[in-house]
Amino acid sequence: MSRPPKPGSRRALRTALAVAGCVTLGVAGSAAVAAATPAPHSSVTANPYNPSYGHPYRHGVIPTVQQHQKMKAWDATHASPAATGPETLSYGGGIDGIGVQDGGKSKVYLVFYGSQWGSQSTDGNGNAKFSGDPDGAASAAQQMFKGIGTNNELWSADLTQWCDGAGVAAGAVACPTNLPAAQYINYQSGGVLAGVWEDTSTASPATASGHQLGQEAVNAAAHFGNTSAAANRDAYYVILSPHGTNPDSYQGQYCAWHDYNGDSTLTGGAVSSPYGDIAFSNQPYNMDSGSGCGVGFVNSPGTLDGWTITMGHEWHEMMSDQNPAGGWTNHTGSSYDGQENSDECAWLSPGTSGGAANVSFGSFGTYAEQASWSNDTNACAISHPIVNHGGSTDTVTVSSIPAQSWTVGTAVSLQVSASSSAGKTLTYSATGLPAGVSINSSTGLISGTPSASASGTATVTASDSTPASGSANFSWSVGTSGGGGNVITNGGFETGTLSGWTASGVTSVTTSGPHGGTHAAQLGNTSPSNTSSIAQTFTAASGDSHVSFWYNVTCPDTVTYDWATATLKDNTTGTTSTVLGKTCVSSSGWKQVTASVTAGHSYTLTLTSKDDNYTGDATYTKYDDVATS
Repeated sequence: MSRPPKPGSRRALRTALAVAGCVTLGVAGSAAVAAATPAPHSSVTANPYNPSYGHPYRHGVIPTVQQHQKMKAWDATHASPAATGPETLSYGGGIDGIGVQDGGKSKVYLVFYGSQWGSQSTDGNGNAKFSGDPDGAASAAQQMFKGIGTNNELWSADLTQWCDGAGVAAGAVACPTNLPAAQYINYQSGGVLAGVWEDTSTASPATASGHQLGQEAVNAAAHFGNTSAAANRDAYYVILSPHGTNPDSYQGQYCAWHDYNGDSTLTGGAVSSPYGDIAFSNQPYNMDSGSGCGVGFVNSPGTLDGWTITMGHEWHEMMSDQNPAGGWTNHTGSSYDGQENSDECAWLSPGTSGGAANVSFGSFGTYAEQASWSNDTNACAISHPIVNHGGSTDTVTVSSIPAQSWTVGTAVSLQVSASSSAGKTLTYSATGLPAGVSINSSTGLISGTPSASASGTATVTASDSTPASGSANFSWSVGTSGGGGNVITNGGFETGTLSGWTASGVTSVTTSGPHGGTHAAQLGNTSPSNTSSIAQTFTAASGDSHVSFWYNVTCPDTVTYDWATATLKDNTTGTTSTVLGKTCVSSSGWKQVTASVTAGHSYTLTLTSKDDNYTGDATYTKYDDVATS
């Protein structure tokens, strides 16, 4: 007899997301829709194949490779003669006094929009990673923005030619001589990543509108405490939609765009902000579009090529045109009319003049990027000299930090050493530190008491007001103590196997979202299964008083049918205790369980994940870092 449908089924939602995620390449944009009346400063295109045709808020929109080819073919037969060089950019006069992100340190906030990103954990570089991110895109985004302005990279230096403010006339094609350095974009040394937020308060819409994306950017400003116009003058919020969604109907049309909340042409209208103007971008999970959004454009297989190319594209355009189109855009009347600096160099083949290429950010990795237009060299520049405009050439250096071994419950103290070549006062920050440990922003002292066993890599950054900065990475591990010894074999599953354990059902070792290290055991999977378990028999060592483990259950059902559970049998006394009662939540995140043991006794620990083999709501559980102490 078959079981009746369960209440709260998620099949309808999952089907909707699967349909939204279908890939359609080479589909022409609407050629018969009249363009909406533009707001002042909006860039408008007559090209019916441009994804911004009829959607003027899609500033800096990156067409798919196929759409780009159609746009170029149409332009070749419809372009009007250029008043100046066809790719020359000119200044738009600013909107609300904002043209470019001048004079300060760009602050990039990555906003992982919606519960579909899944449970959050930490990768080996101290970055947030998510169980709903099959391509590892989140880690790449964080590393890329950390790496901008490091390793003497000159890809971002193209931005240092652009300016705004008093003395810069609307229509100017070059910045005036003797303009103060504070009115130019600085070279962004030492990285620009300022914060990461997974907003799980709601599911990301299957097809988010421009207004919804803009509202999420305003929500992010509040989350990060940027509650004034001054705090948001140098801020930029990248709204990253999850795998399987179709924000602003990007599939088959384009790959990303940027805007600001005050643009009245946004679908749904401008977004009210009590915190001043908010610059943001729509960054779809564009690997879902395959080669149309750049998969394999530079490298092979190059899964994340288009992901980093489009993020870099939009950041360059935001920096030079923060409130579109008050910054630097094309007004020549040529086929480039209305485009921004990166639009003019989109999808140029690697190896050609100004073509896309790999850019090395040193220890932060190497990523595919595209060139951006340079007025001062009249070319698409994948590399450009840093223009200092008479400003400070201060260099900040952070001394190397050795690997650290710490203990749960024991206070730590680590003094970071850094210097400014100009003798300026430094401010310190750090990412990737273990729970319970932090850095003093004024002194650079890392201190606190680690609260859980784990391992990872931290990045320490020192910066001054110019804003020059420097960074250093160090690895750390936190172990347990208590007089005993860890007698569990392969408790962290770092062998990449289940050696030391007796397994039954559907079991594996995964590298996706472990609690510590690089591996975790996974019981069950995303397909229907039955009961799966792993067990190990051990003898508590002299001084051991506890056994502990971490679990992370994904259970979209109810505890009536599916659950995670664990038992501990004392083989010496013959008694069995349930140390983890039946647990079913949609996404628990990593939780620790600790149970008492007696030295010299033999025990069998059994870790279980129960799924009722029902289509549409498979349950699975990860276990990690099993240890005695």
